Amino acid sequence: MGLSSQLGSVLFFLGLYGICSGSVQENCTNYRLQFERVFSVPGHVAMLNSTLVSPDVFNFTTVPYNITWYDSKTGRELSNQTAQILLHGETLWFLNVTLDNDGEYITILRTPSQCYRQATKLVVHQPVAGECGRPMKAFQMLTNGVTDTLSCPLKEYIKKLDSYNITSSIKWYRGCDLIVDGTDRFTYWDTIKLKIDGVMPQYNGSYTCILTFTLGGVTGSVSETIDAWVKEEYCLVPEVRKPANEIIKAQIGSNFSKECLVFVPSVGKPMVDIFWLARDDLILSTDPSDRVYTSEQRIWPQNVTRKGVWLERLLIFSKLKEEDFNINYTCRAYSDRGFPEGYFTLLPAEPYIILPIGSTLGGVMLLFIVSVIVYYLFKVDIVLWFRQAFPILYTNKDLDGKLYDAYVAYPQHCAVGFSEKVETFALHTLPQVLEKACGYKLFIAGRDCLPGQAIVDSVDDNIQASRRLLLLYTASTFTGKRHTSSVSSHNNNNISKNSDGIDYNKSKTNDNSSSMSFDGSDEVYSDMRQQLECVAAMHRALLEGSLKVVLVELEEITPAQLALFPESVRHLRKKQGAVCWWKNQRTRQRWKTCIRREDKEKGGQDAELSPSLSPSSTFWKEIKYHMPVRGKRVVYPAKTALLNL
Repeated sequence: MGLSSQLGSVLFFLGLYGICSGSVQENCTNYRLQFERVFSVPGHVAMLNSTLVSPDVFNFTTVPYNITWYDSKTGRELSNQTAQILLHGETLWFLNVTLDNDGEYITILRTPSQCYRQATKLVVHQPVAGECGRPMKAFQMLTNGVTDTLSCPLKEYIKKLDSYNITSSIKWYRGCDLIVDGTDRFTYWDTIKLKIDGVMPQYNGSYTCILTFTLGGVTGSVSETIDAWVKEEYCLVPEVRKPANEIIKAQIGSNFSKECLVFVPSVGKPMVDIFWLARDDLILSTDPSDRVYTSEQRIWPQNVTRKGVWLERLLIFSKLKEEDFNINYTCRAYSDRGFPEGYFTLLPAEPYIILPIGSTLGGVMLLFIVSVIVYYLFKVDIVLWFRQAFPILYTNKDLDGKLYDAYVAYPQHCAVGFSEKVETFALHTLPQVLEKACGYKLFIAGRDCLPGQAIVDSVDDNIQASRRLLLLYTASTFTGKRHTSSVSSHNNNNISKNSDGIDYNKSKTNDNSSSMSFDGSDEVYSDMRQQLECVAAMHRALLEGSLKVVLVELEEITPAQLALFPESVRHLRKKQGAVCWWKNQRTRQRWKTCIRREDKEKGGQDAELSPSLSPSSTFWKEIKYHMPVRGKRVVYPAKTALLNL
């Protein structure tokens, strides 16, 4: 009985084990044990990651699936255990590794129609007594004499934690000593790297990186130890200096050569060779009797600045043919650090047309510059000639309803700034040249005013009936006390008000303000007329834009005198300039005849300000330039209305 009862117990436990492990024994596609093991030490965190969730296994983006982890030693399904085990999809976390966790763990991935199985091994080592770091070490090389880096092998841990939005931190140790970032040539760099400036042989030894983070409410860490070795001889990535990915043109039938120049940062003799290629085929010939060949590879050292060697090989064409063009010729360096390359494209040279093109462009540029200079110097003469030669291009102004070509405004008798010279210029010189010689029709106050007409009506109606306004002034015209205060006050407040605060637009309907007529031509009348003319002109020119004002400056104005002018006059003078009569006085030779003529006519009086009476003089040309154009083109009102629809 005893023997049979023991045998029954054994069979019972075997059956129970089979029931518990039945899920592991499903008929699944078996990917067996992963090649890579996970190494850990007691007290650390370990991450086991299944590779079944991969497009190489099934289309996990469209097919639903679930993952179950099993302990191969017990056959039991694993579940979350506080501070011990955390399941997160295809990842199994041991939050506090013990020696009992050593072993294989099975992943079963199930889809509606398939089942996949894979084993992952966790190896738990006891730390070596008296040593800092992990028992299992990675090996990395450091290059002597240059800046080099060590990479922490915990990149997959950091990537997985980042996917959970969990922050982590890394500390580096050299042996058992903490490495402080930025001290003794060490720099924490690019999250997982330790940069060492100027590696020296004494930097041999073990380096440990420790990653610390909080997962599942538990703060844990994982570490890796690197066994670093400093090598004396090294060879870095070759640098192709020539050719520099360029386009080169050459004549068909000529000889041609191109240099391949490569610098290899290294200590010792590097194992690097350079070759020329055309259409991805190596050009191996070094025989000068061939039409296309290369020179022997030449090498020389460089021991200053950066240590290394230079390599050179020439590509030579004894005679270029049409088949050699439109091809990329590549110089490639072959080394265990990579295959850097540079190339050039050979194109046939174009006909030598640079000289004729350059000459043509230079001639055009010179002609343009000369044209601009000529136009700048003779702009007035050119415009006046064009108006005279092609009047059909300009509208006939006689049909615009205006009575006068210009309204002449100037300081009159008893007005502030009155000058007999200005009056003579306005009443005699202007009409003699512009009306008699040039055919313009002028309205001149004091000559053309209707007796008894109100000042405001006279100024407004006649300015409205004029195409231009000639504003004659000297230094004293705007600098008198009454005029300065009135016009300045007007400009600082409202350009449509006069010095007495009367709204210019309303004055036309005010009988009291209109009662002053030409029958009482006293001082008040003269000042008011002058102010109204200035106000109306500035209002229409600056605010409405309906009238062009031509400033006629009869004597030179100093900056101090100009500062006393009304702001509107200064603005207009700065914007469009003034026609300056006083500039003609600088040409003494032109004045001699004019002075003698005026002396005879006026007994020597007013000779200084009397202008030349020739319409071809510079001053009168500038006046005509600003006057209305006397065109011949007729614009019919009905046609204009249709065009404006």
